[in-house]
Amino acid sequence: MRRTPEVASLSLRNKLARGLWNVVWLILYRPTPRPLHAWRCFLLRLFGAEIGKKVHPYPSAKIWAPWNLIMGDHSCLSEYVDCYSVATIKIGQRSTVSQYSFLCTASHDYSSREFPLITAPIDIGSDVWITSDVFIGPGVSIGDGSVVGARSTVLHDVPEWSVCCGNPAVPIKKRVLLD
Repeated sequence: MRRTPEVASLSLRNKLARGLWNVVWLILYRPTPRPLHAWRCFLLRLFGAEIGKKVHPYPSAKIWAPWNLIMGDHSCLSEYVDCYSVATIKIGQRSTVSQYSFLCTASHDYSSREFPLITAPIDIGSDVWITSDVFIGPGVSIGDGSVVGARSTVLHDVPEWSVCCGNPAVPIKKRVLLD
């Protein structure tokens, strides 16, 4: 379901909260050993993230605004994932966002002289695998059970239980589980 972007206005409170979060990320989140997922989950929750059980946010995963992050049980943000969470990013249960992927909920309206910031949420369903170095744009929904191939650029919704890849990403086949 494609969402219509909204013009964003970032308040002083938002900017101060992000500044504080960046200090906490740099001092308390980023330097932690890889196995300390529970500690990083605690810090994310402290800043308003909705984090399920047994979630694995890795220390180099960068979250712009934790209060706009929702992670379901057993989900994962791998190494060097960048969550530009100006709007909500939702990651479903048992879903993995692999290394170097970029989840981008904001852009600019190039058709306006003022070039305003526009935002739209990203919704990643359950049992999804976002493989390495994938870009997901604002307003995109990834259906349950889908796989997005390495280095893909996802600008449109991905149907449930599909495998897609490319730039822009397109579905190439249905995902079938063999077990």
